[in-house]
Amino acid sequence: MTDACDLTARAARALIGAKKLSPVELLESCIGRIEAVDHAVNAMVARDFDRARATARAAEQAVMHGDALGALHGLPVGIKDLENTAGLRTTFGSPLFADNVPATDDRTVVCVRAAGAIVVGKTNTPEFGAGANTRNAVYGATGNPFDPSRSAAGSSGGSAVALATGMVPLASGSDMGGSLRNPAAFCGITGFRPTPGLVATEMRGFGWSPLAVNGPMARTVGDVALMLSVMASDDSRDPLATTIHGRQVRRPEDFSPLPEIDLSRLRVAITPDFGFAPTERIVRAAFAEKIATFTSAFARAEEATPDCAGADDAFAVLRAVGFLAAHEEKVRLHPDKVGPNVRGNVADGRAYSAMDVARATTAQTQLYRRWQAFFGDYDVILTPAISISPRPWSELFPREIDGVATQSYFHWLALAYAVTLAGHPAVCLPVGRDAAGMPFGLQIVGPRGGDAFVLGVAQALERIVAENPSTARPLPDLARLRAAPPISDMPGFIGFS
Repeated sequence: MTDACDLTARAARALIGAKKLSPVELLESCIGRIEAVDHAVNAMVARDFDRARATARAAEQAVMHGDALGALHGLPVGIKDLENTAGLRTTFGSPLFADNVPATDDRTVVCVRAAGAIVVGKTNTPEFGAGANTRNAVYGATGNPFDPSRSAAGSSGGSAVALATGMVPLASGSDMGGSLRNPAAFCGITGFRPTPGLVATEMRGFGWSPLAVNGPMARTVGDVALMLSVMASDDSRDPLATTIHGRQVRRPEDFSPLPEIDLSRLRVAITPDFGFAPTERIVRAAFAEKIATFTSAFARAEEATPDCAGADDAFAVLRAVGFLAAHEEKVRLHPDKVGPNVRGNVADGRAYSAMDVARATTAQTQLYRRWQAFFGDYDVILTPAISISPRPWSELFPREIDGVATQSYFHWLALAYAVTLAGHPAVCLPVGRDAAGMPFGLQIVGPRGGDAFVLGVAQALERIVAENPSTARPLPDLARLRAAPPISDMPGFIGFS
């Protein structure tokens, strides 16, 4: 990978600022990569090339005129198809919105455009983000860049694949049950779930719920932090975007540059499963192998986990209630145009009682308080980012792990939703491959509100793992993808199941 589109976002931005790389040249490199490999993986599903080219030309003129340049000036970006983009098709992966063209941008899109980013197109997602397998009845399935017949996970699967293959240097994502972290792990890139409220959004129907957040995705920790520096913002429409009247709480300089963290001073907890997550043997083996190569860098590293009792039930109830609020009317009026994951969540939501919700909310609060006590003894937690190695995308979700049946279509995401319930920031860092030759992702969980800190830890660890061929970030075979047949020719490409 030597093309301009393979540069890190930070490197490309520095070259643009120094007048050594034209935004037009960078964009054309990205468009060339999309046109060369996307037929094999189906990541960039709605394209805005004409407008992007016009924006790139204007960005080039701004550089040549010596204008003030934003943090993302001239950088192409992919936007997840759950976020509204003015004048660009936004389907949410649903046939109900197949022809939807919004008039306005969502706040996160406003932020990246204002910082100078160039929106290239929309990245694929499962219907309404339901499920960690990126496939839908509008655009079809997205294939893993290391094997297009396998899942890219999700729901930010299109963003992860676009990044891994060099289609864009930055992409947006969102996360409830690991929707940023899961595809980052499957595709060998970096995804960050921020503290709820750090990245303000006006789009959550349940504005007071901390489960769903927006966040940045990139190929390196530094690039994630760069994008976060412009996404972190206040917005009075988001009740979780905590503010102090008259004071700026969210500052770009908190994340760019990141703080330098001395790993030798850290107390680290290591757990393959948080004591309850159904983690596949191949993942447990890869986790043990990878961490053995760098645990000596820490002051103390030992097996330990916070008590996650009640996590499965609490997440199931709170997730279902959220889906009930957002999608009950769609399921009731258009059941034939809504997929099984959404229908199932809505049905569960209808069945739960107020007592169930009270029990789940109480359990979440108790889990949160146990986590705070745990972080009195540890600085970060290391876990696998996801519980299985990538499987064929034709399997809607894993119905078993090592021969044991899963409890629901999202049970295999327990390593992610334990963190979601606690509300802590977490980053997925690519750390080599597993025994099946597929990317392996390490989840690094930070303390309450420790977004810059945990990213600093990830950046320090990224430098260490990059020096070892067995832990360095894996790269997909682009020549193989160029020569691959269209993923759309695979059986079952279009549809819900």
